[in-house]
Amino acid sequence: MTHGAPRGARQALDRQPLAYLVASIRGVGQVDLQPQLLTGAFILAALWAAGWKVGLFATLGTLIATATAYLLDVDRGSISQGLQGYSGCLTGIALVTFLGNHLATYILAVVGCAVTTVLTASLAVLLKPYGLTPLTAPFCLVSGVMVLGAPSFERIWHGAPSPVANPTRGDTGITFSDLWHAFFTNVSQVFLVNSWYVGLIMLVGLAFAGVRVVLAAALGSIAGIFAAWALGAPTAQIADGIYGYNSVLVAIAVGAVFLADTPWNAGYALLGAALATGLTAAITSLFKPFHGHTFTWPFILTTWALMAAVPLLPRLRAAEAG
Repeated sequence: MTHGAPRGARQALDRQPLAYLVASIRGVGQVDLQPQLLTGAFILAALWAAGWKVGLFATLGTLIATATAYLLDVDRGSISQGLQGYSGCLTGIALVTFLGNHLATYILAVVGCAVTTVLTASLAVLLKPYGLTPLTAPFCLVSGVMVLGAPSFERIWHGAPSPVANPTRGDTGITFSDLWHAFFTNVSQVFLVNSWYVGLIMLVGLAFAGVRVVLAAALGSIAGIFAAWALGAPTAQIADGIYGYNSVLVAIAVGAVFLADTPWNAGYALLGAALATGLTAAITSLFKPFHGHTFTWPFILTTWALMAAVPLLPRLRAAEAG
């Protein structure tokens, strides 16, 4: 990898705590693929509003992953844009959510969040020939392995209940209260948080990234709600955002980040958002026999599939690299 400044100048910059903190805050925003500082700050504030444990582990996870990138001399431009911290943010939240607030969880967070930085580099190399990026795959791999293996180790597993229920059959009628609750929780569930007001704060943060971004998130949430309802998903699961958070991420990624702003691209993004809803149910069912977790796999697989097809779809146009 190449760097944009002489090594001495880079090292002087890296010693500045402010640059490290700014990169970490941007890392929180990069969970939603946005590097804007205010976006990251609002989302981080929303996570603390969700509870001190969530806020603390999100903060620690991002700081650890970003610090690991500095120690491994990862490209400074990538670090400054928050691209090395977002998987650590999600990993920290996942570990405290599924394993509870214990000493072992802190130790696992340090190890797991550092590993996400290495996996981010590995996947970037493997996916580069296909024009794809790692997205949140490092988080899914590290958190999936750690949470799945935790019950085998008595010093780690404390019987923490899963806060995210698996989709089950139930009432498929839906009310206005369910709809508006789902609209916001679809946004907060990206971070494994079931809270409408947390989702609202996050949407405000996304608004600082631009109209196109917040509109994509909103339309992705609506598409997820409609697709889940049309497929007959249980109302409680829809209202809790279980079916819609991957739709939000796909809509942002395809509709506001990776593709240029054209009517065709907007429709493509909404198609992807709807597809991610169905894939959420499929992956959840696939993981259920061995107690695995869906996390953001539907978003990852849907976005990879849609973006891999773009070179052969003339009506679609990839965004120019910034």
